[in-house]
Amino acid sequence: MCGIVGYNGRRKAAPILIDSLKRLEYRGYDSAGIAVFNESAIEVYKDKGKIADVEKTLPEITGTVGIGHTRWATHGKPNKVNAHPHVSGNVVVVHNGIIENYEQLKDKLTGSGYIFVSETDTEVLAHLVNYYYKGDLTDAVFSALKDIKGSYAIAVLCGSELVAARKDSPLIIGIGSDENFIASDIPAILKYTRKIIYLDDLEVATVTPDSVSFFDFNKQPVEKKINNIEWDMEAAEKSGYEHFMLKEIHEQPKALHETFAGRISELEGNISLDGLNLTETQVKGIPRISIIACGTSFNAGLLGKYLFEHLTDVHVDVEIASEFRYAHSSPGSLVIAITQSGETADTLAALREAKGFGCRTLAITNVVGSTITREVDGVIYIRSGPEIGVAATKTFVSQLGVLYLLAFYFGKCKGKLSSDSIKRMLASLKRIPAQITRINSNKEIIRKYAEKFSASNDIFFIGRTFNYPIALEGALKLKEISYIHAEGYAAGELKHGPLALITKNTPVIAIATKGLIYDKMVNNIKEVKAREAPIIAIADEKDTEIEKYVDAVIKIPATEDILSPILAIVVMQLFSYYTARARNCPIDQPRNLAKSVTVE
Repeated sequence: MCGIVGYNGRRKAAPILIDSLKRLEYRGYDSAGIAVFNESAIEVYKDKGKIADVEKTLPEITGTVGIGHTRWATHGKPNKVNAHPHVSGNVVVVHNGIIENYEQLKDKLTGSGYIFVSETDTEVLAHLVNYYYKGDLTDAVFSALKDIKGSYAIAVLCGSELVAARKDSPLIIGIGSDENFIASDIPAILKYTRKIIYLDDLEVATVTPDSVSFFDFNKQPVEKKINNIEWDMEAAEKSGYEHFMLKEIHEQPKALHETFAGRISELEGNISLDGLNLTETQVKGIPRISIIACGTSFNAGLLGKYLFEHLTDVHVDVEIASEFRYAHSSPGSLVIAITQSGETADTLAALREAKGFGCRTLAITNVVGSTITREVDGVIYIRSGPEIGVAATKTFVSQLGVLYLLAFYFGKCKGKLSSDSIKRMLASLKRIPAQITRINSNKEIIRKYAEKFSASNDIFFIGRTFNYPIALEGALKLKEISYIHAEGYAAGELKHGPLALITKNTPVIAIATKGLIYDKMVNNIKEVKAREAPIIAIADEKDTEIEKYVDAVIKIPATEDILSPILAIVVMQLFSYYTARARNCPIDQPRNLAKSVTVE
């Protein structure tokens, strides 16, 4: 969601702030701005639109301390007045999150003579800090935050003083030489430093060029660990690809290789999951699993349900995280939270509900040191590296990779999978990265069909069992980046309503890989074909029958039925990408969407 950057050092702040904000553009935003302490006063430059629009308005600014922000509107429409930073006297604030009691605070501050000019909740925070400021910005921030209910990641500037704080929204500190940084996410400042400190909830940091001091909410000093980031800048750049999404689709073989590295041995049939923090005896005793997630991660979790129930006989519930608080889990259950960022607000709230029920918790995430990793009993990292495109691709595939490993391991512990079965499936799993590379090499045929149907108003995706969640994910990808209305269905549900929407102008993508339900899937395809809808099948390369029933076939390498979803989703990612490209859509930054959703 919104992006925050801050700088205090010896160099000119404005170019660094602008450059860092541009590296957060993938998060989605509708306005931008910076504030710099320039000699004797703070200068603010902001507007709706892109960072480049603000950059054009900047004069020469020599100041060496400042803050910046990209806003995604929650309170108030996107315009110059509502854009961050917000100013109150000599205090300037940028903020991610939502202040839930801002109306009450606004009434209080209005009564004290403060004048509000924006529709945002953030302006309340600027006035509050100004209200409490008595010459020490850190003290004023502490006092203001004690009045706040809600979530926040903030950077506050007053003269040359710079302070950061967080609760329920991500914020990091970058440690440099004679300079220090604030940011919402690592790519923003990776060009300038690899030394990162993660702020925890209810912590405040005072940032100077020479040092950063950390405090808990009781103003007591806190010792923090410096993390050395191993990503290189090239990983966060396009490397010659037209879009980050296409680059990240092509990075999926490497991402999966990293997901599996050091964790599996197909010769011995062994699976080692660092960070699981469950013994084999504890795994045997798990009676029930709940998976909580949002969006793409939810679709991964739904496939996880099929895997666990098929391979372990353990009952699995999959809950949309924002709805989990209305459900209940029994003590003794394992709750698995899936979130690529580790900062998804709804998933964090659901996780805390689960802990309140007395459940054991496990996170599957990509970001080391993210909030969720500090609140769970165990964590398995997917190791995808940075993902810039808003539409998740390689993180989804790596989430699936971890879920396969977990399901295989649980099946082994519970005695449901033989040693020979595990060895065979692990050997097939290790071949998946190379098979994805083959799909990427044949992307031209996918592009041909994507361009052919890019003018469609509606496209349906259908699948059964393991491929039903993949149909959902395929539809989600298409609607996210091409703005075509797309729906995913369990193929057996077509006759219960969706067939009423099928016409000769409604393309249907059917996942028809070989397996136990292949014949049923063919029957569903025939139902669609009887309504004259054009059908594209995703099928095994060895399938010579499917052409009889469909208009086009996209072949994928043959693999175990249970593993075919990983290959099928790569086809759908490429189909979505080329459809959006044909429609001239902003693929990496789709409208109204953000990479990390840090508000509920």
